[in-house]
Amino acid sequence: MENFSETVNYGGILSPKIEKYADKCIENCLIDSKLYLEHKVYRGLRDLSGKGVLTGLTEISDIISKKTVDGEELPCPGELYYRGYDVKSLVGGLISDDRFGFEEVVYLLLFGELPTSDELDEFKEVLFSYRPLPNNFVRDIIMKATSTDMMNSLARSVLTLYSYDPNPDDVSVPNVLRQSLQLIARFPQLAVYGYNAYIYGTKKSNSFFIHEPDPKLSTAENILYMLRLDGKYSPLEAKVLDIALVLHAEHGGGNNSSFTTHVVSSSGTDTYSAIAAALGSLKGPKHGGANVKVSAMFEDIKANVRDWNDREEISAYLAKILHKETFDRAGLIYGIGHAVYSISDPRAQIFKGFVKTLSEEKGLNKEYGLYSLIEELAPEVIAKERKMYKGVSANVDFYSGFVYDMLGLPHELFTPIFAVARIAGWSAHRIEELLNAGKIIRPAYKSVQPHRDYTSLNER
Repeated sequence: MENFSETVNYGGILSPKIEKYADKCIENCLIDSKLYLEHKVYRGLRDLSGKGVLTGLTEISDIISKKTVDGEELPCPGELYYRGYDVKSLVGGLISDDRFGFEEVVYLLLFGELPTSDELDEFKEVLFSYRPLPNNFVRDIIMKATSTDMMNSLARSVLTLYSYDPNPDDVSVPNVLRQSLQLIARFPQLAVYGYNAYIYGTKKSNSFFIHEPDPKLSTAENILYMLRLDGKYSPLEAKVLDIALVLHAEHGGGNNSSFTTHVVSSSGTDTYSAIAAALGSLKGPKHGGANVKVSAMFEDIKANVRDWNDREEISAYLAKILHKETFDRAGLIYGIGHAVYSISDPRAQIFKGFVKTLSEEKGLNKEYGLYSLIEELAPEVIAKERKMYKGVSANVDFYSGFVYDMLGLPHELFTPIFAVARIAGWSAHRIEELLNAGKIIRPAYKSVQPHRDYTSLNER
């Protein structure tokens, strides 16, 4: 008999044996799509119009994409609210006061109200007191067994922090709040140090450096300070990154990673396991990983479109992307379309103005013009090529990848920076689930597999 291990284990390379097993998996696991319609099962928990199946209640955030006019539900420009406050108003207040706002948004999401000046100062002090990592954590954990994917590195660090917590399994609100604040405070270091260890370990850099967080700096400033060898950044760079963190901090309980947080938290598990699960969700290219795909797609477009002002040439190339003829051949124009929004994503609308200003500072006006033109043309191309059940528009990922490129952030950190922001929302949702649900989340799945009689081994 052939050695089984030799036929299936080629150091991660698929062997003929595994290929055969995969064929059997596909043959016996693929469900006829007609059955979903027959049994009225909504894939992705969304109907054909994009309306989601109601699975819970929340006070943390709200998304508006439709309004009722004369008894008819009609699409409207998207709106996003944090604890009842319009995000546009929150960002407007930060800009008018010329200050950083991510820490204030964290306070709002966790405690349900905007802080006074004294409360905000005290909260910032609490966050900074929680930033230090355990002794030798960087040497013993982050620098060993570095990962090529920073989201996996981040998840590993989160799970390992469980071992350093003297009370890891206590799910009382005071303890979970303490754990949440520690993770919120530490995420920037975990992400940046993980990246620095990766590029040093893979010889992409000849040196490994650590900049300890500066208590006088905001979260956004500290990210740039810790990431850059000289620790320098412009005021505009820091402000734009802060706005990015604010806009990514939360997005309704129905997004995949926040829903994951609710589901996992409902089982009664510890905070580290719940947040690691949310990180696994956010990593996916259909969720937080989309900004990396947008950036890569634009590099492909810039390399293959000769005239960045030629509407017909750009539209033709976008059609090729949809036809799976070019780029990654997935048939997707990344950054265009959203599960909820149709006319516009408010985060993209807010972000666009800052993107334009930053592109002017960086001398990238031509690139900004290309982004703006594709934002206009892509929905038209999609409407011609695909059956549309609701409108499509640019989402926040469309511009965030461009911003991160302009900030000089490595692609490996695009999604981890998203996580640095979104853990604020995850933490709020975890506490909300622990306080209000009381039951484990267990949705129903209908079996469409006919029952069969058992056949003994020698008769098969």
